[in-house]
Amino acid sequence: MNVPVVLMLSTLPDAAAADALAQAALEARLAACVTNVGAVSSRYHWKGALESSQEVQLLFKTSVVRSEELQRFVETRHPYETPEILVWQVDASPGYGQWVNAETQRPLHV
Repeated sequence: MNVPVVLMLSTLPDAAAADALAQAALEARLAACVTNVGAVSSRYHWKGALESSQEVQLLFKTSVVRSEELQRFVETRHPYETPEILVWQVDASPGYGQWVNAETQRPLHV
């Protein structure tokens, strides 16, 4: 049976910002994996003007129980005034879904 996991997509202004955010999310165990999708070209409306920019896109994989915390984490550390954060739940294969859940558990202190 498949296991639900959460995917979160965000774009950042450059490779350094993307690497720093990915590393911080992994160190905090908020994501099991962060895939740097690479350079993307974005066009968008911003404050009344049509803009374009080169950005770096990240895809975070996390558990359902850690997804809201990851979203808050990304929002507070993102360099943009209004960061793109897209979140959706998907079904993962049993092995992969179990791995994502295991990697995003908080360590127990006894």
